[in-house]
Amino acid sequence: MSTITYPAAGHMTPAPRLRLTARGRIVVGALIAAPVVVFALLVGLGAPGAQATAETGTVTFTTVSIAPGQTLWDVAVRVAPDADPREVIADILALNNLSSGDVQPGQKLAIPAEYVRP
Repeated sequence: MSTITYPAAGHMTPAPRLRLTARGRIVVGALIAAPVVVFALLVGLGAPGAQATAETGTVTFTTVSIAPGQTLWDVAVRVAPDADPREVIADILALNNLSSGDVQPGQKLAIPAEYVRP
């Protein structure tokens, strides 16, 4: 029969210390620095900033009100029957700063002047 011995209470051996090698320090440093560098590039260097000028821009448009059951496609076909509805919808979305083509009855949308017939 074999015997198992346990160390006496209070005489536990300490856990070995974690030691980083030179390569480990480089890897840890790179992991810590990478998000900082990416953030700096996106915020500071990569994003073009706005420049103030003395010029004023004017955008000419007209507004339409969405009827019940009407879609953005219907609006595009009505205001620009000779144009590609997909391009008209893209211009309407951009002008109104919309992320999707979902519209609600009574909603007012700006229509670019290039599609409005005189």
